[in-house]
Amino acid sequence: MSIDISDVELGYVDAALWSSTHDDGEPLDVMGVEAIHPDTRKAMLADVTAFVKKNRSLLIASGLQDAQVGHDFWLTRNRHGAGFWDRGLGAIGQQLTDACHPFGEVYLYVGDDGKIHQ
Repeated sequence: MSIDISDVELGYVDAALWSSTHDDGEPLDVMGVEAIHPDTRKAMLADVTAFVKKNRSLLIASGLQDAQVGHDFWLTRNRHGAGFWDRGLGAIGQQLTDACHPFGEVYLYVGDDGKIHQ
């Protein structure tokens, strides 16, 4: 079984946008993926790739779909109160949760250029 990094990244970006808000409280997903600054998109892909590479066997054992892996990686690393640990995966869910935390929390914001940055 393989993991498609593109699908993981799409799940990650989707979760990042809908769980983050502009200064006015509106979710960033209304701006769309195209509003993400290229440097931020590169950083997102780098984090997703590193996470998958370090945890490939656990992710495969989890049975989660690739987009869900990305979604849970975003939520768990940012300690949103949902993520790998609440999927009923037992020890695998806890190990994936523990693997997320060294990546640290990441926050999105809209810069003066109108683009989404982290």
